[in-house]
Amino acid sequence: MKTTFARTSLADSVPRLVATARGDISASLVIRNGTLVNVCSGEILPGQSIAIQGSHIAYVGKDVSHLIGEETQVIEAEGKYMAPGLLDGHCHIESTQLTVTEFARAVLPMGTTGGFFDAHEITNVLGLKGLRLMLEEARTTPLAAYMQVASCVPSTHAGLETTGAWIGPKEVEEALSWGPDMIGLGEVMNFPGVVYGDDKMIGEIQATLRAGKIVDGHFTWPSSDWRLPVYAASGVTGDHECVTKEDVIERVRLGLYAKMRRGSAWHDVAETIKAHTEHGIDTRRMLLVTDDRSSESLLEEGHMNFVLRHAIAQGVKPVTAFQMATINTAERFGVARDVGSLSPGSCADVILLDGRLADVHVVMTIAAGQVVAEHGKMTAAWGSFAYPEEAAQTVHLNKRLSAGDFAIPAPVDSGTVQVRAIEVMENHVTTKEKIVQAVAQGGQLRLENGLCKIAVFERHTGTGDHSVAFVTGIGFQEPAAIAMTVAHDSHNLMIIGNDDELMARAGNLTADVHGGVTVITRTETVTFPLPIAGLMSQEPFEVVARQSAAISQALQQAGCTLNYAFMTLSLLALVVIPELRLSDKGLVRISEQGIGLVSLFAD
Repeated sequence: MKTTFARTSLADSVPRLVATARGDISASLVIRNGTLVNVCSGEILPGQSIAIQGSHIAYVGKDVSHLIGEETQVIEAEGKYMAPGLLDGHCHIESTQLTVTEFARAVLPMGTTGGFFDAHEITNVLGLKGLRLMLEEARTTPLAAYMQVASCVPSTHAGLETTGAWIGPKEVEEALSWGPDMIGLGEVMNFPGVVYGDDKMIGEIQATLRAGKIVDGHFTWPSSDWRLPVYAASGVTGDHECVTKEDVIERVRLGLYAKMRRGSAWHDVAETIKAHTEHGIDTRRMLLVTDDRSSESLLEEGHMNFVLRHAIAQGVKPVTAFQMATINTAERFGVARDVGSLSPGSCADVILLDGRLADVHVVMTIAAGQVVAEHGKMTAAWGSFAYPEEAAQTVHLNKRLSAGDFAIPAPVDSGTVQVRAIEVMENHVTTKEKIVQAVAQGGQLRLENGLCKIAVFERHTGTGDHSVAFVTGIGFQEPAAIAMTVAHDSHNLMIIGNDDELMARAGNLTADVHGGVTVITRTETVTFPLPIAGLMSQEPFEVVARQSAAISQALQQAGCTLNYAFMTLSLLALVVIPELRLSDKGLVRISEQGIGLVSLFAD
């Protein structure tokens, strides 16, 4: 049976909540005699019960017998922990390759009942229409889903890349008016623009602050840089680009919320959590987040439950880890009255856990006062959400690709030349600029010594703009190529390979299915269609996870053994993260001095 999940406002719920707490009317649901994880006090309290009325908690205490009536659903929690539903403080749903509906189906059984989602991937392709679609779909699910307006469309100043849309202060103001679940401005990746007073970026921040909303950050210059306090002065109050303990310490000292991420391919928690475990920094402004997790890693590892286990394994007290994934997150976004704790008046988002608390073994998830998952399986269902046809027609190339599109003219007819190459860093979002020797033959550069080519083709309007460069660290041991329309953040068509003919075929196959990922060798072709904006599939979570795993397996068989390689490779066009990236306009270098196009030739 399909269910409608209504999260009524606290203001509208007050009369019935107070009447329930008095015992005048019976609770709709009671969870009895469990061990309460009290993230407000940092205590573990045995023998506690929770009474729920509708979508809110009415009462928390030892004795709830007077609140149980004939119609009350009673869950016996003896031997189990009762904790608030987990919140992801920074997540891009599109990076899971799932729709919001299937994302909810994936993470609710793992204990995630809400999150703060920056839909800047689909916004870069479809503009505010894409963001609105994500918001409307999220509202049909049991999740407490808060959306942020994409701040950087494009991700930096004009001329460095081509995106499918443009977002400025007026668009930010409009989107923030859509409802209280539009929580703020998404990560401000154009941090140089903020520091040096770019009108567009300053205007977006002002529009957000005037609406009484929060501004999220993205600062990749060193934490000791004099410009971090300048960035904070703009009104940015949180940042997930923390990769060292010093990054966390400096942000917390400035009053920012430091977000420590454990995505699929970037593993920053082990180092950043040392700000607390080694330096004793107070954790109230420290959050655990995922940022980007693929459907494959959701299936294999988990979501926020996995991140909590990982943090606890680094020496964090279990109750402290829960705080960093619940109440700290809610307080950072100003919604602690609604989510993030098991308190009277809060939304009834509750998880029950078996075994040791440190194991984070979720056996039941309650969202908006209804049991939605038990023992790792969804027990609730809701209606499907239909995306319009235009959302599935977003790959527009000006022609079929051919091997000649990947040729790189040399400045000499023969000999060697020094060129810049993008060096991939496993389990990190950053890259390195590497100077390598390339061989010229017949006026063109050849691939040698493990180099691959990387190309980016504009795919939003069919301009034909494209660029080709070199990348190292891929590891292909045979002729191979991968093409993808998941190419952060502009999401043009990016192709990586060591064979021009295979690169062209991979690109054409990806365009033929309206976006997605294709891995091709001389003997095998694996295509993972992602037709919604070239980013997401409407297939069930389990199907998408298998398709994602097939891409990983095909890459490994070709010799690319990077951890969750597709996730890492998809960032090679993200022109705001150091040191070297490729857009459809050319190579982009990101340094402490700024961002700009650089020549392929180091000479």
